[in-house]
Amino acid sequence: MGETADTFRKRTNRVNRRHEQIYLNGARTKIGRDGLITTVPRKRMPSFPLRGFAILFLAAILYKSVMLAWIGPTVYAERVGALADGTVIEQAGAWLLQADPATVAVAGVIGPFLPR
Repeated sequence: MGETADTFRKRTNRVNRRHEQIYLNGARTKIGRDGLITTVPRKRMPSFPLRGFAILFLAAILYKSVMLAWIGPTVYAERVGALADGTVIEQAGAWLLQADPATVAVAGVIGPFLPR
């Protein structure tokens, strides 16, 4: 009799956890192969899109590296310096576009492959 009560308690706990997940994260419906429609809790998404931020960061470094390798370090520094003398938004852009060690390293690698 104790085993039956334990399995019942485990099943009810599982159902309660599932209902709590549906309440917190929402639900989607799923149709099984047998045609039975079931409600499945949505996967919890991270609160901060770390993957998207990493892709954006790498794209920015790649963009800066291509520009640095294409126009050369002196012209690049002149253009970033011209941005630094502008408005607040241009100064923010100059700060973001300044050549950091990662940008210089990637530009050194991709520089020989770019046409001049």
